[in-house]
Amino acid sequence: MSQAPYTASDSPAAPDRPHLRGVLQEIVDSGITGIQLRVNDEKGEWVATAGAAQLDRSGPPPADGHVRIGSNTKTFTATLVLQLVAEGRVDLDAPAVDHLPGFDLDRRITVRMLLQHTSGVFNHTGEFDPDGTVVPGITSTIAGKEWVDNRFHTHHPRDLARLSLSKPPRFEPGAGWSYSNTNYVLARLLVENVTGRSCAEVTRERILDPLGLTGTVVPGTSQDIPEPYAHAYYRYEDAGRQHTVDVSRQNPSWVDAGGDMISTTRDLHTFISALARGELVPAPLLAEMTTPHPASGFGLGLRIQKTGDTDTGTLLFHNGGHSGHAALMYSTAETTWTTPR
Repeated sequence: MSQAPYTASDSPAAPDRPHLRGVLQEIVDSGITGIQLRVNDEKGEWVATAGAAQLDRSGPPPADGHVRIGSNTKTFTATLVLQLVAEGRVDLDAPAVDHLPGFDLDRRITVRMLLQHTSGVFNHTGEFDPDGTVVPGITSTIAGKEWVDNRFHTHHPRDLARLSLSKPPRFEPGAGWSYSNTNYVLARLLVENVTGRSCAEVTRERILDPLGLTGTVVPGTSQDIPEPYAHAYYRYEDAGRQHTVDVSRQNPSWVDAGGDMISTTRDLHTFISALARGELVPAPLLAEMTTPHPASGFGLGLRIQKTGDTDTGTLLFHNGGHSGHAALMYSTAETTWTTPR
C-alpha cells in the first residue's frame, strides 16, 4: 500500500510534540494508512494526523474525523447500565435474566458479570481456545471475499444472543473471565427492556446530548459513516491474489453493542473525561466500574491499569477495532488527561 507523506494538523495553543510526531510516522511507516491523535494534558490540547485519508490519493486524515470505534462502544453501554443501577431500576448483582425475558440465560449470571465478561457466555463473533482452535461464531466462519460480499447484511441482536446461548458456556458463571461481545448485546437489550426505548435514543438522551457529543452516532443498521472520515480497508486473498477493499460503508449490526458506534477523537476525549470526573455515574458506582478483575484488569466496561507514575497513577481506557478502523481512548483517574486516537 502506498502512503502519503507525513502531515499534521495541530492546535496552536499547545507546544509541539516532536516525539509523538515521530511515533505517528513510525506507525504509518509500519503499514497503517492513516492515524489521528488528540492529547489533552497540563500542556494543553495537541492534535496531529499522519498518513493518508484514502489510499493512493493525496490528503491527510481529518484531524477530527469520524471513526468506527469498535469496543469502545462497551464503555458507553456500561455507563447506561450503571445509570439505571443508580436509579434503582437495575441491581448489579441480581440475575440479568430478570431484565431479559425470552432468553434461556442461566440465573446465576448477574448484570455485573455481563459488564465484566465473567458470565461465561459464548462470544457470537467467535472464540479461540487456548490451543489456538477457533470455535466458530457468526463472523469467524465468514472471512475474505465472503465477508466482503455480505458486509451489508442485517443481523438482529436477539438472534446474536440466541446463537451464543445455544453454544456451551465457556465456564460456570463467575468462575473465569473471557471477553465476549455477546455480553454487551445482552446489556444493550437489558437497557432497552428496562427503559422501553431503543438504546440509540437512551444513549443520545443520557450521554450524547448532555455532553454535546455531536460527532457520535449509534448507527444501528445504517451502512454510512458521517463525513469527514479516513477510509477503512479490508485485505483478503482469493484465488491466489491479494485484494484490498474499501469497507468504510458496512452494516455494523454483526457486532451490535459489542462495537458498533461511530465517534471522533474530540467526542471520545469529552466522554472519557466526564466519566473519569464522575459526571456520568455516581462516585460509588464509578468505584465499582474502575475496580479491575484480578485476571484481566477489566472493570465494568473499562480497562484499568496502574502506571506506577505519581502524576498519572491509574489509567482508565478501552480500545476497539472494527474492520479497517480502530480507536483507543485513555484517561487518568486522577486528572483529566486523555489520549484518544
